[in-house]
Amino acid sequence: MLRSFDGGSFCHRYGWRSVMEEALGHETHWMVARKANDAPEAILPLVRVRSRLFGDYLVSMPFLNYGGPVGSAEGRQALAEWAAEEAARLGVDLLELRNRHPQPPGPLHENVRKITVVKALPSDPEELWTKGIKAKVRSQVRRPMKEGMEVAFGPHLLDDFYRVFSTTMRDLGTPVLPKSFFQAIANAFSESSLFGIVTLQGEAVAAGCALSWSGELEISWAGSSREHSRLAPNMLLYWGMMEESVRRGMHTFNFGRCSPGSGTHRFKKQWGTEDEPLPWLQWTDSGVPSTPNPDSPKYRFATSVWSRLPVSVTNLIGPRLSRSIP
Repeated sequence: MLRSFDGGSFCHRYGWRSVMEEALGHETHWMVARKANDAPEAILPLVRVRSRLFGDYLVSMPFLNYGGPVGSAEGRQALAEWAAEEAARLGVDLLELRNRHPQPPGPLHENVRKITVVKALPSDPEELWTKGIKAKVRSQVRRPMKEGMEVAFGPHLLDDFYRVFSTTMRDLGTPVLPKSFFQAIANAFSESSLFGIVTLQGEAVAAGCALSWSGELEISWAGSSREHSRLAPNMLLYWGMMEESVRRGMHTFNFGRCSPGSGTHRFKKQWGTEDEPLPWLQWTDSGVPSTPNPDSPKYRFATSVWSRLPVSVTNLIGPRLSRSIP
């Protein structure tokens, strides 16, 4: 059903219901708008994320970059209006529909504070290397290669991915999502999830998790070893992911969400990419401007303390916190 709707993404797939409920313990709903003849014309996945510490939210979709209603214009509008009514009935702090494509806001307001960064891919890896990226970037990719780093892919690399990713999140001062979340992704989307790592002498020094849908592969979670940062393993990771995307017949590589003008944005721009504003829609009756953001100044002290804790501690406590930060 999803493939018949305009604007659908991997974030709208029904498999996320088991991921959100079983790995994170969140109440999840898949709402469907139907025509007079009962034929579906739009869908809206919606997850309630609530905690005493961070607040109560309805989000489509939490922990992901996209969501919101997809389908006909009338169906999308009806579902957005229903979601606002449901948010008011439940008394949540904020309703957030993470639309990738614009739609009339209706009772919600548009908040374009994030972008996603995409790159069109050729059909041949050699063309991607010679014409798709600049000489300076090719030089940065060659550096980790010359140091003996290699790229590998496969679901069996989940443990290596999580080891690198969780350490990176600690270094950034951000609570990491539970390992069970990524295991649930691998189980629910075995045909479209991709775990990749960069190794140096058998040790994983960079890692990423990507998901594909309808010709686009997006790297949604990634990290690299601070100890090896001077060797640029992250450059080899992203090149490897792009090359693998071409091999899999993808036409677009998506670098994922970021804030305009940030360091992450500059890293993504060097690959010859295009920015796409994300027209998220929000509704609040309590004045809450956004879901919790670890980069906010109000969390600066906590972030500083967190980045100094041992990984063994942050991996124990972090998942209990992160599941409430959508």
